[in-house]
Amino acid sequence: MVRLSVNLNKVALIRNSRGANYPDLLRVAADCERFGAQGITIHPRPDQRHARYDDVAALKEILTTELNVEGYPSEQFLQVVLEARPHQVTLVPDEPGQLTSDHGWDTVGRADELRDIITRLREAGIRSSIFVDPDPKILEGAAAIATDRVEFYTGPYAHHYTTDRAAAVAPFAAASRRAAALGLGINAGHDLNLDNLAYFVGELPDLQEVSIGHALISDALYYGLSNTIQLYLSRLRKGGEAAE
Repeated sequence: MVRLSVNLNKVALIRNSRGANYPDLLRVAADCERFGAQGITIHPRPDQRHARYDDVAALKEILTTELNVEGYPSEQFLQVVLEARPHQVTLVPDEPGQLTSDHGWDTVGRADELRDIITRLREAGIRSSIFVDPDPKILEGAAAIATDRVEFYTGPYAHHYTTDRAAAVAPFAAASRRAAALGLGINAGHDLNLDNLAYFVGELPDLQEVSIGHALISDALYYGLSNTIQLYLSRLRKGGEAAE
């Protein structure tokens, strides 16, 4: 089954809004694991408005599943992850101050830069993933720089899902097949939710992991965190059964 990694940035945002450790990010992370999540994701940004750099080492110490750390590979970010050694680092081409991730890497034009960073991660024993759009040339570039995985930016899929879901998923399904043929692992994330998740998973049989934060934490306001994680796991199982 596709693994669920819960992004806790919104939990960290609430914590930071009052200047105290409530909610406790570490406790929420441990509870997510206890409720069935197979991983935890955070995306510390330079302004540290939600997840902070010091959360990386703290989470790595207590998690029993996997820690995925997303972010723009500034030297400060790289020093944090190289010291903490999370299980996976997902490189995202966010500019400083960007509200949210909204596009993937140019793996051809920035190949040398990305290759050097991926080499540093590999030497530290960290699995690398890079945020990409579903473009065959971009995937070929990703394979050429020897990243372990790609993470599809699924914002366009989510945006068009309600109007024509078959057309919305088609580029991702084709890109997934190409990525698998190139030997790349496949992750996905951004705006996936209870409505659109199962269909996406069902159309991408090679998908390995989804990272979901905003929608999942929003749903938890209504359903509770434990129930919400079970709902997302149910969607992943349903999608996996459709893909078989």
